[in-house]
Amino acid sequence: MDWQSARKGFKQYLILEKSLSANSISAYQHDVIYFENFLEGSDPGTGPLTVEYKHLLSFVESLTRAGVASASQARMVSGLRAFYKYLLLEDIIVNDPTQFLELPRKARKLPEVLGLQEINKMIDSIDLSKPLGHRDKAILETLFSCGLRVSELVGLNISEIYVKDEFIKVRGKGNKERLVPIGGAALKAINIYIDTVRVHQKMQKKHTDTLFLNHLGGSLSRVSVFKIIKFLAAKSGIRKSISPHTFRHSFATCLVEGGADLRAVQQMLGHESITTTEIYTHLDKKFLKETIALYHPRAKAGNR
Repeated sequence: MDWQSARKGFKQYLILEKSLSANSISAYQHDVIYFENFLEGSDPGTGPLTVEYKHLLSFVESLTRAGVASASQARMVSGLRAFYKYLLLEDIIVNDPTQFLELPRKARKLPEVLGLQEINKMIDSIDLSKPLGHRDKAILETLFSCGLRVSELVGLNISEIYVKDEFIKVRGKGNKERLVPIGGAALKAINIYIDTVRVHQKMQKKHTDTLFLNHLGGSLSRVSVFKIIKFLAAKSGIRKSISPHTFRHSFATCLVEGGADLRAVQQMLGHESITTTEIYTHLDKKFLKETIALYHPRAKAGNR
């Protein structure tokens, strides 16, 4: 079987068996053609049935040398996997050469974070003489103290704040609940907001337990929180591109750089996988050296 025949059969498989869109089918075909052209230049005469793992590995290495983005590489590898899966299902081949071919790892962009000084600067810029100033301060304190997603923040109820135990109950993704510690500064700001501002507000019946209210007595929207953060950042002269999620990143970074157990941070953030939390391990070299000096038995010179 030559490449043209294999691609024709693959196309019919994608249309009839997978019911893919025209754009997806075109992308898969492109991936196979790209690989075919590579083989013509590196190992002429190699057909679709004689491809080996070494050919695929060389192909991926050539993409890396050419500066092809890891996301594009991963898409091409997926396309080739689908192609050889088709050949395997049709009993055209016995062994799948892509079986042990790993997807290139996508580069993970480190999130923007705020330092404690920047966060304090934003909090200090809030005008507490205005009716909703204490609410906005409580919002920032809670975001930084608990590392909440913005959806978790606006969905937080007063009945879910356990002041004595210094915990809050958070409803995260998939409506899964978790307990998260809340610091004294955040609790103090919340109590002031409730006692001096919220108590005087007219509120909608369905939001009598909702902690953070808008000026109409309804639940605060995620967009509103975003606007509050943007306004205070600009007022404080912070030029970073930040959002409510930046406070979540800052919370996690502070904990990890302070030596917190990664599993504990994972639980507080409500991450399903520890690999998601590992992005916060972008620690500086000084911190790593200090950790080695403190805890490694061979760190000190002359230690035998």
